[in-house]
Amino acid sequence: MRQEFEVSEEYSGERLDKYLAQIYTDQTRSFFQRLIRSEHVTVQDQIVTKSGMTVETGDVVSVRIPDARSVPIQPEPIPLDILYEDSDLMVINKPKGMVVHPSAGHYSGTLVNAVMYHCAGSLSGINGEIRPGIVHRIDKDTTGSLIVCKNDAAHINIAAQIRDHSVTRIYRGMACGVLQDDEGTVTGAIGRHPTQRKKMAVNPKNGKPAATHYRVLERFEKYTYVQFQLETGRTHQIRVHMSHTGHPLLGDELYGGTAKNYAVKGLCGQTLHAMTIGFVHPSSGEYMEFSAPLPDYFEELLRRFR
Repeated sequence: MRQEFEVSEEYSGERLDKYLAQIYTDQTRSFFQRLIRSEHVTVQDQIVTKSGMTVETGDVVSVRIPDARSVPIQPEPIPLDILYEDSDLMVINKPKGMVVHPSAGHYSGTLVNAVMYHCAGSLSGINGEIRPGIVHRIDKDTTGSLIVCKNDAAHINIAAQIRDHSVTRIYRGMACGVLQDDEGTVTGAIGRHPTQRKKMAVNPKNGKPAATHYRVLERFEKYTYVQFQLETGRTHQIRVHMSHTGHPLLGDELYGGTAKNYAVKGLCGQTLHAMTIGFVHPSSGEYMEFSAPLPDYFEELLRRFR
């Protein structure tokens, strides 16, 4: 499938591979570097073979995404908690501990394995052989609402909404410490941590603009139950922003939120739940919104704190 995009002013001067990785929100620069080398990308109707060229305002970039190839990823009969499903997409309540898509050397037990079994070959192929149907993702230990697309048209439409920040994404989390303000906004460009490659950080030099709105739901002696709404969707955004404020999420040891004192079943990794997701349906044009109930471990934590 070939798609065309006109470069807007905000992307003027960007490297071509970086620009495409921002247009297709869940694909990597290396993926587009391979496409460019394979002559699948044109700029102003001219085939481009160098990823480092820059795009300018008004340039028309055309990309041909090859059909997904078969790989050793097998459908697996893993139960899915489906909040909604039609011929275009599904909204799934992802459990804690489940990886969204396979990675090199780890091809089983993921959400992709589960949806491949459930959908029997009917998934979008834009994100290639490793991530069929995946238009966005949440971290392994984050639970909650996730959209899976069944065809390329739906994928392109939802990806555009995500790129335009028009998708409603509301999370619930438990922050360490007591937040003083009832509500507010955390801002700070997020990029790769300068020395720890597994982490992201507030990094004005190489980060992308990010904003997280929050509202306190309940305060406890040492913790705060918080609702978050994303204005942008950067990698680890809520986790990074809360750590930056000195209130990392409970259980998020990567970003400073130790959970050693709470032997709660299921409390592995950050206490974060993607509760609500809302979007315009790609076929009907109707706004739809779905909410995933808090997982049992989170409810147990709330009972304990209360």
